[in-house]
Amino acid sequence: MTAPAYPDDNPKTLVGLKKPPIQFIPPSAIVFLGQAMADGAKKYGPMNWREKRVSTSVYYDAGMRHRMSFWDGEDVAPDSLVHHLAHSMACDAIVLDALVTGNLNDDRPIKGSLPDLIVQLTKKD
Repeated sequence: MTAPAYPDDNPKTLVGLKKPPIQFIPPSAIVFLGQAMADGAKKYGPMNWREKRVSTSVYYDAGMRHRMSFWDGEDVAPDSLVHHLAHSMACDAIVLDALVTGNLNDDRPIKGSLPDLIVQLTKKD
């Protein structure tokens, strides 16, 4: 008899291994993200981006402000008392959800060549 093509004897494993993995998401990140999403739900209504279209630029700007505030030494947003990086994750989560639900106004500028520039300027060994 040959060994099964999965790490245990449960056939559910074979099906589960084909699905997108969730196990690599740090639980602490989910907790922080939940705080930021709850703050947004309180301010703007829960899942409001599924009711009305949202613009990429608005969430890009908000996420970058939170990232820059964190980078500049401030951990927690003073208005919400939620970690800046959690707010940044929330902005990205909303854009991704709006993208897959068809509610995203993709107002990014015309595509540039940044990925090529990064490759070009990356130091070689």
